Amino acid sequence: MKKSTKFILVAIILLLIVTPLIFIDSEFGGADGEAEEMITVISPEYDPWFESFIEPASGEIESMLFSLQAAFGAGIIAYYLGYNRGKKVNATN
Repeated sequence: MKKSTKFILVAIILLLIVTPLIFIDSEFGGADGEAEEMITVISPEYDPWFESFIEPASGEIESMLFSLQAAFGAGIIAYYLGYNRGKKVNATN
């Protein structure tokens, strides 16, 4: 891949990451919070079936645990893809 092509791809990726941060003024929230709000709007008397076993001390810890979970899942997928690629390459040799 040419050096200029790599530069263009990195610039596009950075643009995709930074643009929402600049133009969105609200705080980022998860789908769980949005779902909870809609449930209370639709059915104010709703009572959850159970509570969480462990409640993280702060939002930062919750975000860290979510990021670790995502990284672990991505690692498993990458290992699987790399393992299959290695098997295919070794089979042709």
